[in-house]
Amino acid sequence: MNEYTKIFKALGDETRLRIIKMLEVKKMCVCEITSIIGSSAPTISNHLKILKEAGLIEQDRDEKYMNYSIVENKNEFIKNLLELIENIDESQSRSDKETAVRTDRAHIC
Repeated sequence: MNEYTKIFKALGDETRLRIIKMLEVKKMCVCEITSIIGSSAPTISNHLKILKEAGLIEQDRDEKYMNYSIVENKNEFIKNLLELIENIDESQSRSDKETAVRTDRAHIC
């Protein structure tokens, strides 16, 4: 049960849901996410840690950047949950996704 509690607690926060929606578009680093959400880097890092511990996202290093993305090897429960989240279509998530597409880490980080 603890595994499911972590997942639902992770998704129970608006900022973390916004991050998931942005990661549907592309891999992103903390600086990119911070610039869109408008929170501090430590705050975003904490949100990313919670999402990672819940098994919803993963990280990989690309030169000097730590990239975050939606988990590739997901269990059936997480797969179904992420598919439901993909269907969320409200103005904030559309705006975040559009901004994520245009975000260029070379000008931010």
